[in-house]
Amino acid sequence: MRVFMGATGVLLMGVGAALLAGGGQLADVAVWLAGAVVLHDGVIAPLVLAAGLLLAGVPARGAVRAALVVAGCLTVVALPVLLRPGAPTNPSALPLDYVQNWLLVLGAVAVVTAALPLARRLRSRPRRQK
Repeated sequence: MRVFMGATGVLLMGVGAALLAGGGQLADVAVWLAGAVVLHDGVIAPLVLAAGLLLAGVPARGAVRAALVVAGCLTVVALPVLLRPGAPTNPSALPLDYVQNWLLVLGAVAVVTAALPLARRLRSRPRRQK
């Protein structure tokens, strides 16, 4: 099964390379890929390392790390609507306040993150017998 999946992946990469070479967008894709490498290695990786160093002494660092991963993923998914230029020509295309909703979801992640260590502490506390 592993060999089949690997061969399928190589075949699909070949199809993608052929479409890319025939489409005339090779320079645009190269710029996009270079930008992705620079963004990852120059911004995202140092931020993740700094957050790891800052969280080294935090008692609930596992929950905080998980919350940061979730917040990062939510932000990446929300970026297209958060960074949209101006108002859409069709008001029904993006009818909601996406910045407010993004902040509400991040707040919910923070509340759940704060509640997890508290719930663990309450659950592990010895119970009194009557």
